[in-house]
Amino acid sequence: MAASPSPLSASSPVGTWLDHPVGGPILRDLLAHSGQTADALRPVRNLALSRLVAVSNGQFPAELVDELVRRVEAGEVPTGAAPEGAAAASETSSTASAAAELPQWTERIDAGRFVGKTVIVTGAGSGIGRATASRVAREGGRVVAVDISQERLDEFASAHASAEVVTVVGDITDDASIASILEAAGDRVDALANVAGIMDDMTPVGEVSDAVWSRVFRINVDGTMKLMRAVIPGMLERSAGAIVNVASEAALRGSAAGAAYTASKHAVVGLTKSSAFMYGPSGLRINAVAPGPTITNIQASFGSPLGAERVRTGMAVMPAAVESDALAASITFLLSDDGVNVNGVVLASDGGWSAA
Repeated sequence: MAASPSPLSASSPVGTWLDHPVGGPILRDLLAHSGQTADALRPVRNLALSRLVAVSNGQFPAELVDELVRRVEAGEVPTGAAPEGAAAASETSSTASAAAELPQWTERIDAGRFVGKTVIVTGAGSGIGRATASRVAREGGRVVAVDISQERLDEFASAHASAEVVTVVGDITDDASIASILEAAGDRVDALANVAGIMDDMTPVGEVSDAVWSRVFRINVDGTMKLMRAVIPGMLERSAGAIVNVASEAALRGSAAGAAYTASKHAVVGLTKSSAFMYGPSGLRINAVAPGPTITNIQASFGSPLGAERVRTGMAVMPAAVESDALAASITFLLSDDGVNVNGVVLASDGGWSAA
């Protein structure tokens, strides 16, 4: 006799919902009404259903989660729903649906890892930048949190009221903002996490506009370079310092984004490796992290039919998306003294995507 499936709740993973004999048809019915299939949820299979509220930019409100839970508890299988397993088998996500659910990773804080250190983190108002700044703060560091949004920075500082957090609203491409960041940091900068960045519109080089190309390079490359250039002299005086630049899976392959973003992240890798070679003998460690699918507020748009077709094809082997805390774990490892013997690497924190 087959065992009864475990009860579903808002904290159950999306994948568990999709594989459930009652929850699966209900969730697929919801997706069908918006013209989508379970493929739309494949990157977030490992997230709790309730997390979709925070990461969907309003497309999956809390009321909808409550309604889904109510329908499951009432056993309201949609009329005409396919038998258990049939719907999943008919979709291209069948392989992902059949895969075992991975154990949930739990962040473990080392309370003293950044004590006595001042760390600048850009893009600190949201996504990977916020998760990185949060981890440094919770591990005892003094954080100079940089973002273009005063509102997001205020919320971050409020959430870390017991930590030493200095907020700076600024544009990393602007020299005056760079000066303000250094002034806020004070006499000593021990580490820099260059996280701030933007996505392109997935256009190939034959279609990319000057505006998209210039804006992506200005933020992703010029901003990264300007802050590195600003903090390195002080690090050289102390013969110590760590810099982590956030690249991307697009820095390792050509199938993850458009021409502008891909080229910009390849440039970040080149900047990282050149700097590591130049300054390694002087006591500086300069590395990059290449994130794979991550739940952030950076939204991808498709400005080209060809770009959409080709990038979606390339993403067929993309692993499930993770939350920003998982990337912060990789970044803070390299920022901290734990990365003592690591210099000039590009750490692919991508769930194995780069191995495909």
